Amino acid sequence: MAGGQRVSVPKLALLAALAIINLAFVAAWVRRGREHPNHERPTAGDVLIGVVTDFLDALGIGSFAPTTAIYKLRGSPSDELIPGTLNVGHNAAAFTETVIFTTVVAVEPVLLATMVASATLGAWLGAGIVGRLPRRAIQLGMGGALLTAAVFFIMSNLGAFPAGGTAMGLGGWRFAVALGVNFALGALLTIGIGNYAPSVVLLSLLGLHPLAAFPIMMGTCGIVQPVAGLRFIKSGRFAWGASLGLVLGGVIGVLLAVYVVKQLPLRALRWVVIVMVTYAAVSMLRSAAARRTSA
Repeated sequence: MAGGQRVSVPKLALLAALAIINLAFVAAWVRRGREHPNHERPTAGDVLIGVVTDFLDALGIGSFAPTTAIYKLRGSPSDELIPGTLNVGHNAAAFTETVIFTTVVAVEPVLLATMVASATLGAWLGAGIVGRLPRRAIQLGMGGALLTAAVFFIMSNLGAFPAGGTAMGLGGWRFAVALGVNFALGALLTIGIGNYAPSVVLLSLLGLHPLAAFPIMMGTCGIVQPVAGLRFIKSGRFAWGASLGLVLGGVIGVLLAVYVVKQLPLRALRWVVIVMVTYAAVSMLRSAAARRTSA
């Protein structure tokens, strides 16, 4: 399944797009920092959260749901800033993972490119909507996102994901369905629903080899997060210190997972994450209900 010369051109195209978009992302963040210089700095705790959550992400558990759960447990950043903080802060780790993993599986290049493009468009539109939502709507959306993540974690631990097929590409109606659903997943990524587990389920149901979800998921995150992050940076709806902490710790976490630890009891880790995420989801939804009562 390892990538060879036949995927070198689309790989280079993806990496070129990744580099251009991330340069624009960094430039926008630096410009925002100069325009608004009085912002908080990351704490050691912010950096540690980045290490832990992106370590889990590189192992296939995901980073958005665990990070949201930790933020809710510690009470900061505020709920309406969490979606932007996730997309801005986890981008450096997503970039690192994309560079590392895109050649692992030789998925059909047209499918890879169009899936990434559809999710990117969804994220651009989704981030614009999320950036204008009131706090209660964010709480409801993220509460639902966390519960969705918990369900996928449970399915994974119980072996309930579809087995999938052997194909590394899709055609006809399957191709169209994959693009449409990935557009929606790109939009949902901006409110905190990670796309790896949904991608595995979607592509497996359509007959693709489950491994094909990995380069699609990594390529999607590598492009989608800076695109969404650009809109959150423009709106200012993210936490500076927490985001910088994720950047500083996230890359370390990815490198530790890929090159040092490599293997852990993932089933046990997922059960721990399930408990954390479920608690955070209930807490988020209770906050939304309390806000409605007091309104």
